[in-house]
Amino acid sequence: RRLALGVGARTAVPWNRPACFVIAEAGVNHNGSVDAARKLVEVAAEAGADAPDDAETTIINMGPQHPSTHGVLKVILELEGERLVKSTPVMGFLHRGVEKLAEEGTYHQFIPHTDRLDYVCAMYNNFAYCRAVEKLMNITVPDRAEYLRTIVAEIQRIIGHQFWLGTQALDIGAMTVFFYCFRDREILLDWFDELCGARLTTSWYRIGGVERDFTPSLFAKLKQFLDYFPPKIDEYVIFLEKNRIWLARTKGVAVISAEDALSFGLSGPTLRGSGVDYDLRKYEPYSAYPKCEFSVPVGKNGDTYDRYWIRVQEIYESVKIIRQCLEQIQDGPIMADVPSVTLPPKERVFTNLESMIQQFKLFSQGFNAPPGEIYCGTEAHKGELGFYIVSTGGGKPYRLKIRAPSFIHMGAFDHMSKGYMIADAVTIFGTYDIVMGECDR
Repeated sequence: RRLALGVGARTAVPWNRPACFVIAEAGVNHNGSVDAARKLVEVAAEAGADAPDDAETTIINMGPQHPSTHGVLKVILELEGERLVKSTPVMGFLHRGVEKLAEEGTYHQFIPHTDRLDYVCAMYNNFAYCRAVEKLMNITVPDRAEYLRTIVAEIQRIIGHQFWLGTQALDIGAMTVFFYCFRDREILLDWFDELCGARLTTSWYRIGGVERDFTPSLFAKLKQFLDYFPPKIDEYVIFLEKNRIWLARTKGVAVISAEDALSFGLSGPTLRGSGVDYDLRKYEPYSAYPKCEFSVPVGKNGDTYDRYWIRVQEIYESVKIIRQCLEQIQDGPIMADVPSVTLPPKERVFTNLESMIQQFKLFSQGFNAPPGEIYCGTEAHKGELGFYIVSTGGGKPYRLKIRAPSFIHMGAFDHMSKGYMIADAVTIFGTYDIVMGECDR
């Protein structure tokens, strides 16, 4: 019966009819080998086998104490043997009312709160939020600021994918990759420290531009990193491409079709892994992306391995985008000249009374936003990170809603885990690149 139900195989069985009847009808015999077991599973799956109605199931909690749920997620798993029958995520352990906080402060005051959403890639949250407010206020950002924004966004994408690859490999059983990814990630975190004075909850994007320009030292260190980094990406791949454990636990696991991925609202590498060629940087271009040439990697099988491959390829593409931006960037202002909305430079705030008053009023009272509502999506490393703002005028948003890709992707967890082994739950959770601060908000 364990063979008939596929226990021990890597294939998820779509249950519809009793498996034993299907196999008996097909006349398939087994001799105890793995190949024979796989054949039984294939026959059962093709005919739409189901577990018997009287099958015993076990319910267990995975998390929040489980190391792979990081203390901030619980998933209620219903099992038949070691097979996942149903998976119900229980979220909210990191809910802090971030969207409600946005309604209590001015538009400028909310920027530091966005750092704490996806705290692994704080800069992307800043970027997405500032773009949404700029759309509401109809502000055009200067070209130099757009290039600087794009460079930092792609650096943040590299950091995000390094973090995902290292921790996903660690959860699955490949520890070496974790150390190599974090070794190179440290260089970029130090670069962020020099840019804005923080390594994790960074804040550098501003409504209308950026807080400060790159120094010559930052340009030099970034160019040095771009020369150093590509061979290191090759090392990540070498460690995993022939690793039997990695391949066994990613290939054919958590498969989702393009149609189902679109139905669940998936985005980013999770969507593109199913073969859907959709990237906001290409199809709704913004910032300096229209002036850069880059490819959007797309998978074929919709499994965990394809989503891994896409993220690695995106790291290569990010390096290409940053190089192009460094070649094309021209001198110019880094902040839009809209004194009623944008903040004055810090050096003027410290030396000029009018600039100090301007900054004080913009932070304490806010600017007068026009009534209306807007949605602005940004292609973050996890997927589409969107901000929906409703304004009734005045200096504060009436309502603010965040489209967090982590939250959207968790909605597909049950669908993508059915029929797989309990050990695969860790892999499936990791394949989304979830950060619960963003998910729970």
